[in-house]
Amino acid sequence: MSPEGVYYDRGRLSFTVIGVYVFVFLVIALLLPHRGSALWVEVLILVVVGFFLVRYLSTTYSMNDTFVRAWRVGGSRRIRLESIHRIEYGSMRELSATGFVGSWGWRGRMWSPRIGAFDAVYTDPVQGLLLTGEGVPIYISPNDLDGFARELSRRVRSYAGPLDVDVGAPAAVGEPS
Repeated sequence: MSPEGVYYDRGRLSFTVIGVYVFVFLVIALLLPHRGSALWVEVLILVVVGFFLVRYLSTTYSMNDTFVRAWRVGGSRRIRLESIHRIEYGSMRELSATGFVGSWGWRGRMWSPRIGAFDAVYTDPVQGLLLTGEGVPIYISPNDLDGFARELSRRVRSYAGPLDVDVGAPAAVGEPS
């Protein structure tokens, strides 16, 4: 947490995902023949692969006393803390986004048969948080999932009291944790 009270976390990174991006980049750069008129295609593919790697690595989350923000190169989203009424664990498998565009979500907008439209600014499709507040829900995957949920819950409850679903709330005395 910063001295100004801003809580920061980055997306949970996978060395496998990073390795695949680097491998694809190197294969294209080193193994494809460098031919005059087709060189622009190779360069374009390298730029696209590089952009998606930078986008993956740039995913960060922060919250201050007013907003929670999910940010990455090429798309971000923020939600007022006072509007959040659900903080729950989730995964992209449960949300089951469908279709090619639905699976990629260029600016993060996806669709789920379970919850309808939602935004996704994540690096880990298996373990994340689904936040429901103003606008559509948002799926995020902070590195410290439980710590982020606790801090977000504490800040949101200071505005609204108990939430409908709150995985970050402290367990009541006598309840199993």
